[in-house]
Amino acid sequence: MSEITRTDVLIIGAGPVGLFAVFELGLFDMRCHLIDILDRPGGQCAELYPEKPIYDIPGYPAINAQELVDKLLLQIAPFKPDFTFNRMVSALQRLEGGGFRLTTDEGEVFEAKVVVIAAGGGSFQPKRPPIPGIEAFEGASVQYAVRRMEDLRGHDVVVVGGGDSALDWTLNLQPVARRVTLIHRRPEFRAAPDSVNKMHALADSGAIDLVIGQVSGLNGEGGELRSIQVKGPDGEVEVACTRLLPFFGLTMKLGPVADWGLNLHENQIPVDTEKFETSVPGIFAIGDINWYPGKLKLILSGFHEAALMAQAAKHVVSPKERIVFQYTTSSTSLHRKLGVPD
Repeated sequence: MSEITRTDVLIIGAGPVGLFAVFELGLFDMRCHLIDILDRPGGQCAELYPEKPIYDIPGYPAINAQELVDKLLLQIAPFKPDFTFNRMVSALQRLEGGGFRLTTDEGEVFEAKVVVIAAGGGSFQPKRPPIPGIEAFEGASVQYAVRRMEDLRGHDVVVVGGGDSALDWTLNLQPVARRVTLIHRRPEFRAAPDSVNKMHALADSGAIDLVIGQVSGLNGEGGELRSIQVKGPDGEVEVACTRLLPFFGLTMKLGPVADWGLNLHENQIPVDTEKFETSVPGIFAIGDINWYPGKLKLILSGFHEAALMAQAAKHVVSPKERIVFQYTTSSTSLHRKLGVPD
């Protein structure tokens, strides 16, 4: 068995609700470890619309999604949470002495007294592009996430897409790969303007190749690519390629959570509205992934759910400890935890 990482609370999902849960749990002295399938905190906010304004966060007439994530990270910094990214929790088992053992798709093992599922609508799964025969190259030459840039050193890398992920990896991999080619079906891009400008500057200087068109075929054998076919406005061209990174967006699926013995309601997890606990004691669900009568899929609703969940989780983590409710505005002990000057 892999080395076991132990924590009080393991949070599945590092979106805004999962991040705020760290704050509420931290006020009760519970250590948190967050696991997310994405490569950074923020969940859907950071991955799909980082620059999109949100208008219903209390105290902010408007705040960009990424700015909200950044402020949440600043808010939970005093509690020093641990993060594991680019991982999916693939298995969960209850331990005889209490608590849970969780295993990721890469074989890491975690043990926690409490599990909090804050995975939004489920785990993000990459959308497979409609390219004939792509399945034969997945997991080898075709990769939907970059886990180690160094693994791409010396390769002819083709990035496909026009959003932030595609542009970010084009820029980041240019100094690493032997050659980077960015392919998009049209000249306009959805990514941040600064990234688009940097990409065009690299293309104009010859440091990368920019091809307008769509991938129509793959050439290679044994899971290893040697080139791809691209159909563009002037016909079809062949592009050297040993690693293909398609960024066609993400879809949300409940994933392995569906096999953990939890009661489900239309692909969501029913919870009570006192503790937001699932049908399995010690496992809680907050945010868009849960269901109860009158549920509203709003970030602010998830924040409320996190606060009540933390009260119940404390009883599980420290069953003999008396819980004293305190206000952050007036409690000196909470001020010390938050690093508030005297």
